[in-house]
Amino acid sequence: MLGAWDRRDRPPEEGAAAELPGFAVDKTFFSSLKGILLETELALTFIIFICFTASISAYMAAALLEFLITLAFLFLYATQYYQRFDRLNWPCLDFLRCVSAIIIFLVVSFAAVTSPNGAAIAAFVFGIVLVSVFAYDAFKIYRTEMAPRATQGDHQ
Repeated sequence: MLGAWDRRDRPPEEGAAAELPGFAVDKTFFSSLKGILLETELALTFIIFICFTASISAYMAAALLEFLITLAFLFLYATQYYQRFDRLNWPCLDFLRCVSAIIIFLVVSFAAVTSPNGAAIAAFVFGIVLVSVFAYDAFKIYRTEMAPRATQGDHQ
C-alpha cells in the first residue's frame, strides 16, 4: 500500500534515472572514463592516507577527507542517485572538488617532502601523481560539461 502511494506522489523519472530504481549500481559506469578516473583518485588518496598515517599523522586528515568526498561522488555517480538532486549543478561541484583536491594535495605533498621519512617521500610522489589525475579530471569536466554550456549561452 505504501509503495503504490509513493509512486503517485513522486514526479515521473526520465532517462537513465528511471532505469535504476533505488540504489542499483550501474556497472558500466565503472568501466567508463569518469569511473576509471574516480577509482584511480580513490585508490591514490587511500595510498596517500596510509603513507601519512605511517609517517606524518598531522596530514592524514586531508587525505581522509578527500577519500571520503571522492567515495561519495563515486557512489552518487555509480548509482545515478545524483540525478534526483536536479537543483545542484553537479559538473560544477565535481569541478570544484577536483580543484580543491589539487590545491590541498599540492600543499600537503610539498609539506611532506621536507620530512626525511620514507613514507613521507612516497606520499609526496603519490601526491604529485594524484594531482595530475585530479587536473586531468578537472580538465575533462570543464571541456565536456562546462564549456559547451558557456558557448550555448553566448549564441542565444
